[in-house]
Amino acid sequence: MRIRRPWRLAAEAAAVLIAVVVAFPLYWMVLSAFKPASEVQSSNPRPWTLNPSLDAFRRVFDQQDFGRYFLNSLLVAGTVVVASALIAFLAATAVTRFKFKMRTTVLIMFLVAQMVPVEALTIPMFFLMRDLGDSVPGIGLNTLGSLILPHIAFSLPFAIWMLRGFVKAVPESLEEAAYLDGASRTRFLWQILFPLVLPGLIATSVFSFISTWNDFLFAKSFITSATENSTLPMALLVFFKDEGNDWGGIMAASTIMTIPVLVFFVLVQRRLVSGLGGAVKD
Repeated sequence: MRIRRPWRLAAEAAAVLIAVVVAFPLYWMVLSAFKPASEVQSSNPRPWTLNPSLDAFRRVFDQQDFGRYFLNSLLVAGTVVVASALIAFLAATAVTRFKFKMRTTVLIMFLVAQMVPVEALTIPMFFLMRDLGDSVPGIGLNTLGSLILPHIAFSLPFAIWMLRGFVKAVPESLEEAAYLDGASRTRFLWQILFPLVLPGLIATSVFSFISTWNDFLFAKSFITSATENSTLPMALLVFFKDEGNDWGGIMAASTIMTIPVLVFFVLVQRRLVSGLGGAVKD
């Protein structure tokens, strides 16, 4: 113990240092949101303020359609999380429990899909959304569907690959016992398998929610004229002005955007930890 204790203290000190470095930008964002404009624009910034102000938040909420942008973001992110989780669960079950030709090829394609940069696919997807709008109502450009569909597609490869391990960890003997007791395949799927892999679903849903909630590229590319369908990241553009950026408003809006992510983390914290820690053991 005497030999290991210094190494343990060093590891704990390193962990605290890393946590401080990671949390400092978040602290500075919240601090700048509460600073008065004179302190935000000061050439000698200080890591504290003695005169906190809510003016930046008032400017954010005074922006027209800010509440609508917020609701649009919730709708898009919520739909992506639910849809991608259900599709990924069914797909992961299929590639794990059933044997079919090119199963390994399909799994490799999931990995390859993760390697393609989103920026490289934005222009082709722009034309795809434009063409889909002519044949499928609610999916074309300037609709929330043009944001939901791409995010589901980009969330699925990672979610399927991760859930595959959880489904595979569920013992086949449990499935056989359920069938012997008279359970149908559908009942086993939703009443037995689904609750067991739920921690994995929660873990993948967190990544889907964060990527969708913070998306700016698709929102800027696919919502070209119907501003009423814009999402919350687009509201930040209002504070970037030619005469000077409103950094207080930018930080206040960013702080408001962070709150739903924190709430989502708090709600799924317990299952998230178990989901990242492992799956079911035989």
